[in-house]
Amino acid sequence: MTRTLLGGAVASLLLAGQAFSQGIDGAPAPFDKGGVRIAVVSFLGSGDWLQAFESGVKRQGDALGVELTISQARNDHDTQRSLVEQAINLGVDGIVINNGRPETLQDVAQKALDAGIKVVAYDVDLDNPAVAQIEQSDADMARLVLEHAVEKEGKGFTGGAVYVAGFAPLDRRYAVWQEIAKANDVTEKAVWGVVNDTVPASVADQTKAVLTANPDISVVFTPWDEFAKGVKLAIDELGVSDKTKIYGIDISTPDIELMREENSAWVATAATNAAVVGEVSIRALALDIAGAFPGRSVLLQPTLVTRDDLIANDIKTIEDLQEKFPAFLESDAATAEWIPQAN
Repeated sequence: MTRTLLGGAVASLLLAGQAFSQGIDGAPAPFDKGGVRIAVVSFLGSGDWLQAFESGVKRQGDALGVELTISQARNDHDTQRSLVEQAINLGVDGIVINNGRPETLQDVAQKALDAGIKVVAYDVDLDNPAVAQIEQSDADMARLVLEHAVEKEGKGFTGGAVYVAGFAPLDRRYAVWQEIAKANDVTEKAVWGVVNDTVPASVADQTKAVLTANPDISVVFTPWDEFAKGVKLAIDELGVSDKTKIYGIDISTPDIELMREENSAWVATAATNAAVVGEVSIRALALDIAGAFPGRSVLLQPTLVTRDDLIANDIKTIEDLQEKFPAFLESDAATAEWIPQAN
């Protein structure tokens, strides 16, 4: 059983739970009877993080036997708003809003709530007490990796940051960069960045220009792995991996491959497992639909992963990372006895 959200040229990925009409024994209504419908609307349209997030959404949705409609706004704010409105018109039971800008989404989220539809949000603060915020502690992630940068590079280095204002997770992560920089006599020489459909390529072009003009930059903070990919591409092309290092946030199997490369400039990252974030988002929404609000904040704890860790432990994939770093495998956030484990 499938359902579509048509958003012009926006592609939608459709998935029906295997046990959509069967229900779960011992579960509270409406999961005892089945027939629960959930829409997942993401601002982004590509990238390793989004792919992993959606894989977690699908696994947990399938375990719960719900009908999922997954759609991406492909970095278009108006399209994301439209997709949420279409989900409301379809009469779904719940909506997961993944990323985006609060000013674009706050009123449509309230419209959903007014229609009796439960809403949870990830990495966008809708500032609504009825909306559970799935959070991966952006400040903790930034602090983990930046304190490691100071430990490795020493105080007083010259740095730069890739940053685009207006996105809640990037704003929170960049604020920690400013805090750490001030406390450790770090000179912020440049800030650059862009969010579009070709982030790594666009950031690479910007980074080459920045590093050419500022060859004394020894550390680049990248608060998103798509930024890190672009910076690494530029550093490789300029041949400066020996003197300019990347400290990032987020991780995926392709990221691990880049970090493991010989003489890689990407030396550390802090992250939660994007697939686990997807699973927790669906569980939190399921609890809310079942009448058990999961709380205003549903928090996942991050892990610091260094290039040295990856090589020393022969970690080549996210699956390897989950095996060697148990905190990456699962989370006990937003769980209940009646909610089946995602497989």
